[in-house]
Amino acid sequence: MKILFTGASSFTGFWFVRQLFAEGHSVHAICRKNLGNYEGVRKQRIEQLLGQAEMSFGCDFGSKAFLTRIKNSSFDLFCHHAADVHQYKSPDFDCLGALNSNAKNLRHVLRSLRDGGCRRIILTGSVFEPREGGDPNAKALSPYGLSKSLTAQLFDAYAASFGMALGRFVIPNPFGPYEEFRFTSYLAHNWLTGKTPTVATPAYIRDNIPVDLLAKEYARFAVTEEEVSRPSGYIETQGEFAARVSRELEKRFCLPCPFVCKEQTEFLEPLRRVNADRPTVLWKEELFWDRLTDYYAQAWKRSA
Repeated sequence: MKILFTGASSFTGFWFVRQLFAEGHSVHAICRKNLGNYEGVRKQRIEQLLGQAEMSFGCDFGSKAFLTRIKNSSFDLFCHHAADVHQYKSPDFDCLGALNSNAKNLRHVLRSLRDGGCRRIILTGSVFEPREGGDPNAKALSPYGLSKSLTAQLFDAYAASFGMALGRFVIPNPFGPYEEFRFTSYLAHNWLTGKTPTVATPAYIRDNIPVDLLAKEYARFAVTEEEVSRPSGYIETQGEFAARVSRELEKRFCLPCPFVCKEQTEFLEPLRRVNADRPTVLWKEELFWDRLTDYYAQAWKRSA
């Protein structure tokens, strides 16, 4: 297929584009910043994608530049992975501002895509949206989660009006190479520097999924007519997940990988938030852990 993709510089977007390319699809990736403005790990991702996707830089979703790029173009599938995530963990996150950014000039965008022959959209969702995470009565975890839900509702309405099918791909907690400094990289960094990390919220039950497995599921979903996919990974407490990461990296680092779990007394988030669908794609778990270990070892050498 010929695919229009937004959000390729993000952690998961990078892996999705790589997997789509690996499976023979032609991807045109739209990026918000100019090429020279990317830094750090985002720059590393973009540099790797330059030989795998056609890239357009300096295009905000729905902007004049964006509409110019897609006008008179033909795409089989539109993957809208980009979203406003600035300070997404903050209770002051601008939900309505994010909605406007996520769906700017949506009607004009979808009309142009439909006129060019596109008939299907995939919108990325989050396990922290309302009615997600295995609970149909769940509230949005945060203003960010609410912005994602409102974006989905708007896409659903406009897609239907243009006769386009909408698929939702709901992401839990991905981890793997080329992510920002998050939980697993925090653990690995401490172990590689001879320190003992602390798990502050060991009782939360979360759905941590290897990013390459998530990407394979995304590529599978892209060629189906399914309406929603909620792929799951390791469903366990964060304490149990830390123990899993410790086991896998300890035998590969050949270093002790101890950690300490605090006694969790505050529960500012839901105790359990997980996806429900078991992945069906072929995946090599041991190879993932080998690559993750090598990535952390190389990153540590560069920073040492």
